[in-house]
Amino acid sequence: MHAYKPPIWLPEGHSQSIYPALFREIPETHAYTERLELPDGDFLDLDWHIRSGELIQKPLLIVSHGLEGGSRRHYITGLIRSLPDFHALAWNYRSCSGEPNRNLRFYHSGATDDLDHVINHAISLGVRDIFLAGFSLGGNLTLKWLGENGEKASKFVRKAVAFSVPLHLSSSSQQLARWENRLYTHRFLQTLLEKVTEKSARYPQDITPAMLSSIGSLYDFDNVITGPLHGFKDAEDYYEQNSSLYFLGGIRVPTLVVNAKNDPFLSQECLPEVIQSDYVQIELSKQGGHCGFFPRNYRGKTWSEQRAEAWFKEIEI
Repeated sequence: MHAYKPPIWLPEGHSQSIYPALFREIPETHAYTERLELPDGDFLDLDWHIRSGELIQKPLLIVSHGLEGGSRRHYITGLIRSLPDFHALAWNYRSCSGEPNRNLRFYHSGATDDLDHVINHAISLGVRDIFLAGFSLGGNLTLKWLGENGEKASKFVRKAVAFSVPLHLSSSSQQLARWENRLYTHRFLQTLLEKVTEKSARYPQDITPAMLSSIGSLYDFDNVITGPLHGFKDAEDYYEQNSSLYFLGGIRVPTLVVNAKNDPFLSQECLPEVIQSDYVQIELSKQGGHCGFFPRNYRGKTWSEQRAEAWFKEIEI
């Protein structure tokens, strides 16, 4: 497939990342929302996009969103719209569907237990052909789940694709902390703090005012909240145990990873030229930004949507 070429008016990584996030509009597609109750008493909200025919008559695409994203983001609904031959399930992480989750924990880059619940729920409904897609944090989550499950995953999952993936979380965190990325980090931190402040009112012994006042960056948030709240020692322990780069060797499903070299979120460690795997293919695009790949004709499919479609349709020999 041809390399991505951005519109002339989106010349570099920041504009290629920001413009689609702010201005790309996807026509409304009908989705049925299901609340999946979890064994620990919490819940996940799932958006089902069912095409004509029964659920088991077509393959199911399960899509995972990025940090502080959700099932209605343009890159999620755009991908679903571009694959009309698939039923689709776009799921929201804990606290990402517009309603706070119930438990102390919420979501993070390595919370594959929740993705596992979603996949097993689909299997319980009779689905036998599953395709996975993930963006950014959701890409890391998808790759980690595939690596953890190895041959077991190949019983139901046929192929996977991941875009704009922070394969190495620690160095990606350092990259995000750079001055030129302050617009993104401020936005992420603002919404994360709103959620955890609300959570502190219900769990005052676990999330104290002193903890909240010590958070001035995304790294601080992971060091004070994300890591300890989910059983990790600190931010670095959390990053080290959940970086999908370390799980690629366990993947046994044909998987495509696409990262842009000008992605402002990604460090050099997230841009390996070669991956030692018979199942994982890495493609490094010169352009594209973060979850961008905006089309040159304004209203068409993004390049990433075209690439996913082509990847899923390729026949494995």
